[in-house]
Amino acid sequence: MRADAVRNRRLLLDAAAAEFAEHGTEVSIARIAARAGIGKGTVFRHFATKEQLLAAIFGDQLDRLSDAGEALLGSADAGGALLAFMAEAVELQCADRSFCQAVTASTRQDPEIRAASDRLVGVADALTANARQAGSVRGDVTGHDIVLLINGVSQATAPLGDAVPGIWRRYLGLVFDGLRPEAAHPLPVPSPRSLAPAAAPAPAKPSDAPPAKPSDAPPDTPPDAAPGAPSAVPTDTPWATPPDVPPETPQATPSDHAFG
Repeated sequence: MRADAVRNRRLLLDAAAAEFAEHGTEVSIARIAARAGIGKGTVFRHFATKEQLLAAIFGDQLDRLSDAGEALLGSADAGGALLAFMAEAVELQCADRSFCQAVTASTRQDPEIRAASDRLVGVADALTANARQAGSVRGDVTGHDIVLLINGVSQATAPLGDAVPGIWRRYLGLVFDGLRPEAAHPLPVPSPRSLAPAAAPAPAKPSDAPPAKPSDAPPDTPPDAAPGAPSAVPTDTPWATPPDVPPETPQATPSDHAFG
């Protein structure tokens, strides 16, 4: 790759990472190109789709976390090193709106993302093993547990992040106290061996579907409807009114908060 192409790629990745972190993954390619000082055509010469660009940035973030974790492996305070690694990861996720948004089915299948993810889990495993050996954490904690707990803290505190900056530190502290060996109780299930989601069940074959019952009723009309009666409005359309609610009755608006 020519020197100017390498430079443009770095400018593009830095600009895209900043835009995604500030505004999420819905930001436009035009805005990213403008921030990088390059044309949209240059963006697509490096990355054919936004998904490819997101995967490249996500891979960089995973590598950054792995580098930080590896730098902590030689620490004399194994428990402190594990906590520092977890703090680095949670802080990155809380500061970057795109971090979790970038994790999609397609990015999970990207070979570079899978390699970067495996490396990160390996670093977490090594840090956790050191902390176990030092007696800083309970004996049944694994690297997979640590990665999942990092995600749990960042997701739980994300809604409060703007209102209470740094709130994640409180909950990471609570989580880490739960990892300490004092008064630990046996856990009901073992740690997962992989962080990959379960494969979706295969769709039913046409031969497995029950045969349709013949009906003389017109389409969209219930079999027992009177001849000429208007057909029911399908409820899977955005404008449909639920059957039990009169059209003139205003629908309740859901709260913006899960427990609202």
